[in-house]
Amino acid sequence: MRPVPKHVGLLVLASVTAALVAVEARAESATAAMQQTLDRVLVVLDDAALRAPERAGERLEKLEEIIKERFDYGEMGKRTLGRGQWETLNDARRKEFVGLFRRFLSKTYAGNVDTYSGEKVEYLAERRKGGFAEVRTKVVSDTLEVPIDYRLLQRAETWKVYDVVIDGISLVKNFRSQFDRIIKAQSMDGLLDTLRGKLEPPPA
Repeated sequence: MRPVPKHVGLLVLASVTAALVAVEARAESATAAMQQTLDRVLVVLDDAALRAPERAGERLEKLEEIIKERFDYGEMGKRTLGRGQWETLNDARRKEFVGLFRRFLSKTYAGNVDTYSGEKVEYLAERRKGGFAEVRTKVVSDTLEVPIDYRLLQRAETWKVYDVVIDGISLVKNFRSQFDRIIKAQSMDGLLDTLRGKLEPPPA
């Protein structure tokens, strides 16, 4: 796997683009749902006033709100832990894990918004089977070409992302491997403590 520039992290969550490639998409298609989200993301990124350093937090908050509406963090969290581990948790523990996992993803990826430099997204195809779909895209710039595929499931007549595959690597599987090692070495409590530690601000 070739090295992927750090700024692609935001593209993993929001697939930020300066110009959307025209796609013939059905009104209820997963592709159309993704494009709806991208349009809103683009409005925020193109807002010159929000680029001011003192408004960085507000800008990130707006992006997170948009992304949160398209991503099913509960489903993503369940798949990241794996069915066996997920079923051992009560509702309170599941909610705690999903909350920490969502914040961890946001800190890991969405915080790199300032590195966006006009990458474009090409929509390649949509595959659908029952209530599941995969939207295949490619992020392109003068020096970069990275395939990013979004896996979605249908929820109440809309589409929600539950996994992202970047350059052939599944985000869910990648984190599942990391979290499984921590759980085996330290238990579920150890994983929760690890996530909390990564979310704490650095010492002054």
